[in-house]
Amino acid sequence: MARDPKYDILFEPVPIGPVTAPNRFFQVPHCNVLGHGRPRAEAANRAIKAEGGWGVICTQEVEIHPSSEITPTFEGRIWDQRDIPQHRLMTDAVHEYGALAGIELAYNASHVPNLYSRIAPMSPSATVVHGDFPIQARAMTKHDIADVRRWHVEAAKRSRQAGYDIVYVYAGHDMSLLQHFFKKQYNQRSDEYGGSLENRVRLTREILTDVKEAVGDKCAVAFRFATDELLGADGLQWQSEGRDIVGMLAEIPDLWDVNISGWDNDSSTARFEPNEGYQEPYTAFVKTLTSKPVVGVGRFTSADTMVSQIRRGVLDLIGAARPSIADPFLPRKIDEGRIEDIRECIGCNICVAQDMMNAPIRCTQNPTQGEEWKQGWHPERIEAAVSDDAVLVVGAGPAGLECALQLANRGYQVTLAEATHALGGRIGRECELQGMSSYARVRDYREFQLRQKANVDIYLDNELGAEDVLALEIPHVLIATGSRWRNDCVGRQHAFPVAGIETVAPLSPDDVFDGAEVQGRVLIYDDDHYFMGSALAERFRDQGHDVCLLTPESKVAVWTENTLEQDKIQARLLDLGIDIIVSHQLLEVSTGCATITSVYSRKHQSTLEFNTLVMVTSRAPDDDLFQALQAHRERLQTLRAIGDCNAPGTVAAAVYDGHSAARHLQSGQDVYAPLFVRDMPALD
Repeated sequence: MARDPKYDILFEPVPIGPVTAPNRFFQVPHCNVLGHGRPRAEAANRAIKAEGGWGVICTQEVEIHPSSEITPTFEGRIWDQRDIPQHRLMTDAVHEYGALAGIELAYNASHVPNLYSRIAPMSPSATVVHGDFPIQARAMTKHDIADVRRWHVEAAKRSRQAGYDIVYVYAGHDMSLLQHFFKKQYNQRSDEYGGSLENRVRLTREILTDVKEAVGDKCAVAFRFATDELLGADGLQWQSEGRDIVGMLAEIPDLWDVNISGWDNDSSTARFEPNEGYQEPYTAFVKTLTSKPVVGVGRFTSADTMVSQIRRGVLDLIGAARPSIADPFLPRKIDEGRIEDIRECIGCNICVAQDMMNAPIRCTQNPTQGEEWKQGWHPERIEAAVSDDAVLVVGAGPAGLECALQLANRGYQVTLAEATHALGGRIGRECELQGMSSYARVRDYREFQLRQKANVDIYLDNELGAEDVLALEIPHVLIATGSRWRNDCVGRQHAFPVAGIETVAPLSPDDVFDGAEVQGRVLIYDDDHYFMGSALAERFRDQGHDVCLLTPESKVAVWTENTLEQDKIQARLLDLGIDIIVSHQLLEVSTGCATITSVYSRKHQSTLEFNTLVMVTSRAPDDDLFQALQAHRERLQTLRAIGDCNAPGTVAAAVYDGHSAARHLQSGQDVYAPLFVRDMPALD
């Protein structure tokens, strides 16, 4: 198939200083926690995107000097000549497919505590270090400023030597020294680098000019700038200082990469920013002030939206981080007229969570993300079937759908049996929660693909018992029957059911989704700490109920700090008038009354009244069928539980497990073996 001519504009080359991007698809810098600790994995991860048609592929933050290093996470590092060979792996791999390679030079100042180098962090003025570290940053001297200029130039020259085509100067996300110089919050200097906006911009102007003089004949110089911080008068605003900064520097960089700050706004989840192009109101002005090309982001997955951004003069290049993670082949699929084959980002920020936890990248939609080198997985190719055997997948939730799809892609004859009237499992329920409609893409993409396959038979309303499975005489059986939420309070805080629970008949989230009646004041006990407790609280409040959310943690939905949502969730619940009680657990319950106690001391007890009690604590695998088949294991070549049926977790974990099961079917290989192909840099 050929691409629709209306998308031709997306494939036009774009000059960027001395280099030319082959098209308008631009993977902006984003973290993947592979970096300097896993250079082969880093190169493979970026190369897949070049193969998939992205015209420019950039690194994550790359440290330019040990006085600003991001331990314990693995970002990039280009401290000296010894780092160049690692970067060459990435640039060579990207260039193989005709794409440009970009590097984001980063000096993070008071954003980092320098846990490895133990050098005192620096800032425009003395300040505390970001986070909970009992460390402060010292004020920079004029000598320090000269050093930072020199370090940028040296790092830029090493970048050119490493084969990069675009060198970034970074001032965004409230993480970088240059952005901190802009902000009076950090910059209280009285010399020529402080006071007026022109003075606060001086260092950025000098570094941009320095870097252009150093490498501008061969490399384009990009400036990554957050135009607005969504803090009102307490931060940069695009209508005032943000606009003025662009005006002052308009023609110096070869490329403007613009976004909003901090990272929780730039990478907002779909729950809080459901629409594509949500950054446009804050960045559209940039092209009116500069003749240089502009790239921006907005979780773009629709080719029509991308074309609109170009034709309306909002952007010259379509930037993406998360959409390029969810589908590295998005540009090629548009080019080949396969729009329906795009795995659209759902905006869940599982990719972000990995970075927050200092772990290699993963993705809900794309289970091969981060596994390109370690396991040799490709997002669009998979090993052919090793036999003509048929395979039965029982359960069509996220694990079952992914497993069935990949087995079909391998060439197996697949039977997919689902006990209910629809595919999707938990996805069909969770996507109905406020702001989470995009989660349906996990189901919809896979269902569409499966229904195109001649080697897949789908049976709905088909609940199978062990004898039914055995009667089919299918040699390979994968059980993906999911899990059910418990309603007895057992979870992280309580190893056993709470006293009196049998007298109350509390509801689980599954009961709520199944239509159980919710009456009066609702007490939610959230010991899960992800999205479910807060999302149900919103639902009940919207239905007119008084709601109290009780959690043993010190914050609501505390794990969502990793997805950059926690503060937004807690703020929304407070705005809705939902009562929040933290650091307390259930002690006992009776009809209409719960006794709660501090998690720190049982001396502090109180009571709460309720009409409906909802438990959001943990899930139990729905593995009865799997356990029943264990007694007949000798009659099956393969019997495996996958996804939540094996171990309840995130949707991303379920999709990954289904994908892995399909890859390893009849492989004759220990399924754990590929996980320990380690990327071990050579010793000096």
